[in-house]
Amino acid sequence: MTKKLTLQLDELTCPSCLTKIETAVKNQPGVETVKVLFNAGKVKAQFDDSQIAADQLTQVVSDLGYEVKSSKVTEA
Repeated sequence: MTKKLTLQLDELTCPSCLTKIETAVKNQPGVETVKVLFNAGKVKAQFDDSQIAADQLTQVVSDLGYEVKSSKVTEA
């Protein structure tokens, strides 16, 4: 089933952060779309939860060195 994940990050300091996060999340199995909203400090991803869990996607972003302040999963 397709779900949407929204992550609120601590801070994004440079445009290269955007590319780094989008590439890492997009390369995960089951991820359909990913968009980083630089000025808002948000990551929005649409994914198939039968292939990957929201917690795993959150961990991918954390492993890149970004602090995830909050996360929200909704139906797509």
